[in-house]
This record gives sequence, structure tokens and C-alpha cells, in this order.
Amino acid sequence: MPKARRNHFGSVRKLPSGRYQARYSHAGADHLGPTTFTAKADALAWLASVDTDIHRGAWVGPAGGQLTVAELADRWLDHGPSKRASTLVRDEAILRLHVLPQLGGTHIREVAPPDVQKLVNGWAKRQAPRTTRRQYDVVRALFAYAVASDWLPRSPCRAIDLPRVNELRRPPVSPDDVAKIAGAIEPRYSPMVWLGAVLGLRWGEVAGLTVGALDLLRGTLTVTGQLGRDRQLGPPKSVSGRRMLSLPRSLVAMLAAHLTASGLSTANGECLVFTSSDGTPLDYSHWRQRVWLPGTRAADLPQVSFHDLRRAAATALEMDGVDLKTAQTRLGHSDPRLTLAVYAQATTEGDRVAAERLGQRFFGVP
Repeated sequence: MPKARRNHFGSVRKLPSGRYQARYSHAGADHLGPTTFTAKADALAWLASVDTDIHRGAWVGPAGGQLTVAELADRWLDHGPSKRASTLVRDEAILRLHVLPQLGGTHIREVAPPDVQKLVNGWAKRQAPRTTRRQYDVVRALFAYAVASDWLPRSPCRAIDLPRVNELRRPPVSPDDVAKIAGAIEPRYSPMVWLGAVLGLRWGEVAGLTVGALDLLRGTLTVTGQLGRDRQLGPPKSVSGRRMLSLPRSLVAMLAAHLTASGLSTANGECLVFTSSDGTPLDYSHWRQRVWLPGTRAADLPQVSFHDLRRAAATALEMDGVDLKTAQTRLGHSDPRLTLAVYAQATTEGDRVAAERLGQRFFGVP
């Protein structure tokens, strides 16, 4: 077989058929031309164009542009081993329900910004702005992965007009509100409400609580994991999420009564404290629809979410003068700014106390 002739980039060789084959190396792999060429000059010209694309960052792997959006989605979902199981379930659902029905069979090289804008516009007509933006984030990450893998020169997610999200000012949840919800919700789930409000636990941390994580004699609860949307126990949201919390005596008594009513003891250390009626791990969507929403409506507080209980805990810690480091640790935040900026909410009571203190300072009125 004739010896390959080297160009300054890649090489060209003449095949027994008389046609010319181009080859080059890039990104740790050898690549052949998409076809053979009738003339050597044509092969060299093609190599020169590839060299130019590489230098200007527009190179695309030979097989990349042939991928469909559905095939890209499969590779992307399998790509991130560090992605949390709950995030994976959410991303897969967004792709399956909202992206692939429209773009799944399209080759990724054929998807242009107008196609993405059309997709976003369709979502915006039916869904809330935050939901639309969340779904767009998945599409943007999907095509960013294609660019990083050299399957596309650049992403079609460029200059996309997204719906504006109005900042929600959620009303603070008071202790009376918590008591109303706890009293209206299905009794066996009532302690979940108090764990969210008093300890500031996330829903997944409450649903993933095991009997062994409770030490009611010492009055402590240890957060070692959480239940994901896939109903599997996993690690906490962050390293800071692993924490031991002291329990007020009232909550100790409530949890002790719940364990007794559920037939659980220290011998059942691996068992979940809260389960569905058939003893299986809770499913967030079902629990929200069948337990939480009916309970909050019955309490005349339909606007309250379970996560608002966590905000109530942060606000209470701040109002009661608990130092920021302790509040941050109890809430499992990795950054103290999150404790204050996101969760601690101003309340009417706190505003009145502040007004009285300012009056005393400036007017000398006790």
C-alpha cells in the first residue's frame, strides 16, 4: 500500500482504488475524512479547512453532528456520575416530557436559536416563568455538554428571551400557622410539620429520617441523609447537611409517641420514621398532593409550602438572637449569607420591636 504523504496538518494517502484518503489527529483520537477524494488537492483542501476550524474553535467531531437530540440526551444523562439521583430524575422528566417530543428526532447540528426560542415560547404560554426557566436550564446544559464534547461548534442557546420572574414575597409562617397545619394534616404526619418548623429540616431530610438517627434519651437528632425524589436514601445536600441537632423536650415527647404508635423501637434502627400507608418510602409528589395540600387548605393556609417551614425556623432563630454560626449549623447551610439573605424573613413582631428600640434611642422613650 502506498506510503501516506504528510501535509503540515494530517496526512493524505492514495488508496488502491486510486482515490485519496485524509486522516488527522485531534482531541486524543485519529479521525478519517467523511469520504474519499478523487484528487489529492481536494483531500489537502479538506484538511486545511479542518485545521482552520480547530484553530478558531469551530471544530466538530465527525460523528457529533449526526447525533439526534434524543441521543445527545441519553449521553448527557449518563455523563454526570456526581449528579444527585433526585436531580437526575428531574432532568430526565423535563427532557422526556417537554423537550424530546419537539426536538428528539432532530440532528443537533440542525437546532438553531429560533428552535430553542420557539420551545421556550410554548412553555411560557402554559407554565409559570420559574418552571420555564428551569426547563430552559436543562436544555442549555444539554447543548453545553455537546459543545464541550466537540460535537457542536457552539450552542443554539444564545440570546434566548426568557419570561421575567417576579420575586415572590412569601408571608412569614408564624407558630400559630404551624400549629394549624399540624392539626389539620393527617395525624401520623403531624410530627413532620414540627420537624420542618422547629428544626428547619428539608422535606427530604424528614422523609429520610431513620429510627437510628434519633437519640431521644439524650434529646438529639442526627441528619445523615435524605430521601430523594426517586424514593432512595442518599447523602445530604452538602457536607454541611450532616449535623446533630438538639431537640426541645416537647418534640422529644412527640417523636416518642409517634414511634410507639408506629410500633418502632431502637431495635428498628434502619427503619424510616415516616412512611406511606403500605410501609414504603414516601413519594414527594404523592405526599404533597394527598397529604400536604389538603392539610394546608383545611388550615386556610393554601399558600404555604413545606419549605416555608424551614424559612420559619431560620426567622425564629434570628429573632430569638441565636448567633449566626449556630443558626447556620442547625440549618445545614454551607454559607451564612444564605441563612440571612434567603431564609430569615422580616416579621410584623420583629418590625415592632425594632421600632420601639429606635424610639428609645432617638427620643428616650422607654
